[in-house]
Amino acid sequence: MALINKKSLAEEVASKLQEQISLGQYKINEKLPIEAELMKSFGVGRSSIREAMKLLANSGLLRIQQGVGTFVQEVTSIQEPMDQRLKRASLEDLDEVRQLLELKIAEKAAINRTEDDIIAMKQHLADRMKTANEGLLEECVEADIQFHIAIAQASKNEILADLYKSVSKHLKKEFLRIYPNTKIFQDTYAIHEQLLKNIIAKDPKKTWNTVAKITGHTNY
Repeated sequence: MALINKKSLAEEVASKLQEQISLGQYKINEKLPIEAELMKSFGVGRSSIREAMKLLANSGLLRIQQGVGTFVQEVTSIQEPMDQRLKRASLEDLDEVRQLLELKIAEKAAINRTEDDIIAMKQHLADRMKTANEGLLEECVEADIQFHIAIAQASKNEILADLYKSVSKHLKKEFLRIYPNTKIFQDTYAIHEQLLKNIIAKDPKKTWNTVAKITGHTNY
């Protein structure tokens, strides 16, 4: 039974159904189970099921035929919002996307960074080290993310920067969950400082190699 969280029940049901459809559990033009079955499957009331159906029908994913049932609409007619997709992504998938983005972003930042970008990166890196030394985990994770966002903005590719911000937002809560303290941020300060130096030196090759070390693609 696919029991779900009790926050925003209708949205949770809609998200789960959207996932099931995207994974092929329900095909185009296939009729969904009746309300009673969906209520039992998701462990929610009738009103939540009906509201979820309405949300998905409004997005174009479902077609409601009164007296007949609810059917899967042409999936190609809509696209799942990226933020919604990232929300249900696994930590492994999110981290892999982050690693790939960071490689290209840092390389571009080494070519396109400005003096203002350098100031921003230095400040966030300093905050990262200060909060790590003080044992302030949440503040340290935020400073780390802001440091990498500053690099993304320095790349001058707005799409890459927006993608990185979206991924980082969803990774933050995972970082807070998997890291018991700030030791990892203290241990990796030196290589992050080297990354910043490479960007300042406008050396895209060394920058790419340093990010590869940070993200675990090579040993360091």
